[in-house]
Amino acid sequence: MSTPVVIDVVSDVVCPWCYVGKKRLEAAMRMLPEQNFAVFWRPFQLDPTIPKEGLPRKTYLERKFGNLERLAQTHAQLVEIGKAEGIAFAFERITRSPNTLDAHRLIRWAQEAGKQTEMVDRLFALYFAEGADIGNHEVLIKAAVDVGLDGALVTQLLATGADLDPVIAEINAAGKMGITGVPTFIFASRYAISGAHPAETIKKAIEQNALTNH
Repeated sequence: MSTPVVIDVVSDVVCPWCYVGKKRLEAAMRMLPEQNFAVFWRPFQLDPTIPKEGLPRKTYLERKFGNLERLAQTHAQLVEIGKAEGIAFAFERITRSPNTLDAHRLIRWAQEAGKQTEMVDRLFALYFAEGADIGNHEVLIKAAVDVGLDGALVTQLLATGADLDPVIAEINAAGKMGITGVPTFIFASRYAISGAHPAETIKKAIEQNALTNH
């Protein structure tokens, strides 16, 4: 088998374009069936100022965007884009804007268990399709169990500051690399593209920058 191409995806679980980008990356990888991939999900916070307990969604959006009419148009556009990618965006179900640090800790632990992609997928679906508060520990513990992680262990870890520092360090490292928007895809640690590009564009980027001299 071929040596896997390493793809690091810098993303936040409350970023709708990251969800779209995940689906498009997967479609791009399916277009290269002979190639092996190792995908790692790296943390980013769209808004680190949100308190640990989160904020009421409407209050937060009004404070951040002011006029919500334009945001409603963006959401309507995303609903259509989502349908094409198999995503059932239900923005009207979201009632809280969470702080995502604990969700990123959970994604980190899932990687150690070989379940990182499943964990990311579950958190995206919980937030964007089911409107769950993914800053809530009960929600995170159930999500962990859903993908096959040890619920008792996750309960114990969430109650402590386990892996908080490494997650924050990774978020800071993304900033130092000049990453200001997500999703950002880094191929073979040497070439990056930012944004939820069409699958064909992602495929070309992999071929031109990760498969040459691989």
